[in-house]
Amino acid sequence: MTQLDNVLLAIDNINSADTNTTLVDGISHPKELLYGQYMSACLDKYWPNASEHLQIAVRAQHVKRWHLKRTDFAIGKKGYLTWRKELGIFHAATAKSLMLEQGYSEQASDITAAIIRKENLKSNSESQTLEDVACLVFLQFYFDEFAAKHNEEKIIRIVQLTWRKMSAQGQEIALTLTLPPHLATLVGKALA
Repeated sequence: MTQLDNVLLAIDNINSADTNTTLVDGISHPKELLYGQYMSACLDKYWPNASEHLQIAVRAQHVKRWHLKRTDFAIGKKGYLTWRKELGIFHAATAKSLMLEQGYSEQASDITAAIIRKENLKSNSESQTLEDVACLVFLQFYFDEFAAKHNEEKIIRIVQLTWRKMSAQGQEIALTLTLPPHLATLVGKALA
């Protein structure tokens, strides 16, 4: 196995311990393990020549996400944003540590950590690609569940915010996704 394979396996091993689960076709999966696999599959499909840094960043974006609970942070938008920032720092540090354990250089590990923290989002193409992949995975696998919990106004606002975070390439890919009719309608309203 390569260094890359070993790091991806180490991330999967950590995420296999997630007690939060997601049901797919009646089968329960550790939530963050499944998320990481969705992220990697999306990257492989649309960005098949991605660097090792980006491949690791995509898989590790939610590594051990359950470690920092949302309930441990203040209620409201400020608390939510603080939680998200702390998660990014935690995921980046975890990925960096796993890379160093597998023999990657400090420089390579730092590059991956910066991608996970989404540093220089609009000017760093790999940070932007990570954001695009996350948005595409949300639309494909998590949008329906999210939409079922919120009113139409909030859903449209979230789709608009998500759309603005994506690159032109990510937006083009998103428009090719086959969504259930009720979700496609919401996307259409958001982009009108």
